[in-house]
Amino acid sequence: MNSAQRPTFKEFLPAFFILTISGGIGLAFTVSTMLPTIGPRWLFFFFVVLFVAGLFLPFVYFLNLRFPSRPPADRGVIIRQAVWVGIFVAVLAWLQLGRVLTLPLGIILGAAFILVEVLLRVWERSRWKPNQPN
Repeated sequence: MNSAQRPTFKEFLPAFFILTISGGIGLAFTVSTMLPTIGPRWLFFFFVVLFVAGLFLPFVYFLNLRFPSRPPADRGVIIRQAVWVGIFVAVLAWLQLGRVLTLPLGIILGAAFILVEVLLRVWERSRWKPNQPN
């Protein structure tokens, strides 16, 4: 893979800091100052998605760096994969609030999220034209 096509981690630093800091501050504010009514509960899930997506952004970047694919993962794919992790954790938190979450259900949901991402990558591969001029 050509290193010119691969994004560097410096390009993700602003997104990493914005997601992590805004999600962490919002999550701390929501948990410490609000009653768990319907509005703050949805804010909690929103800030969980932001915070976890920011935390997993470096991990997803280095995972894509370690296991390169064809076509190479661009900025949008890496951000999307980090947001998938954030949504997965928020769904697990939502299920745990209703006391519905079990280990098999969590594994099935994780496999479903992975399957959706794999299918999206297969679709991107089918549309990839490597010799097309920009």
